[in-house]
Amino acid sequence: MCIVSWTTKMWNIIMASCLMMFLLSCNQHKEGASLFSYHGKYPDESAQNITITMSDSGKVSFVVSTPILNRYSLDTIKYVDCPEGIQITSYTEFGDKQAVVTADYAICENNSVYKALHNVRICDVIKGDTLETEEIIWDQRTRTIYSNVLVKQKKADGSVNYGDGFTADERFTKYTIIHPRGEMNGFDF
Repeated sequence: MCIVSWTTKMWNIIMASCLMMFLLSCNQHKEGASLFSYHGKYPDESAQNITITMSDSGKVSFVVSTPILNRYSLDTIKYVDCPEGIQITSYTEFGDKQAVVTADYAICENNSVYKALHNVRICDVIKGDTLETEEIIWDQRTRTIYSNVLVKQKKADGSVNYGDGFTADERFTKYTIIHPRGEMNGFDF
């Protein structure tokens, strides 16, 4: 009986602390920006200034940062979105930056497929190449990143290529432009 009472008290303290942290972290957003971004539906959870570090065998693989993260549960569909943008940094096995992805908006449906939309920019830090597009999709099951919309590639040597999309591994170490056109040299083939 004493254990149940103590557990209940601890649970109440934890819940009250979480509620207080949530209420104290809320503030006015500049220029009327809203935490509500899915067709006027209220998020079930919302958090600000989020940084998520993903690791594999104790080594950092990815760091994800976003000013606002919202979670929605609508009937059978669950969403997580980042209405004010996202930055994803991937790292090599030695801890060096591999690539940086930025976008104005991101959404994940049912924890499997992530989409980054609007002003998407992927910088390959090691090669010095940059890809710009309006949409990329990251499929965690296949560990691939791809796009089926126009993509602009700026290479480190200054040349510019265009394509109708691309496919890449999730760390962006190898990628292929679909239907490439533009300035190419013999090493691009």
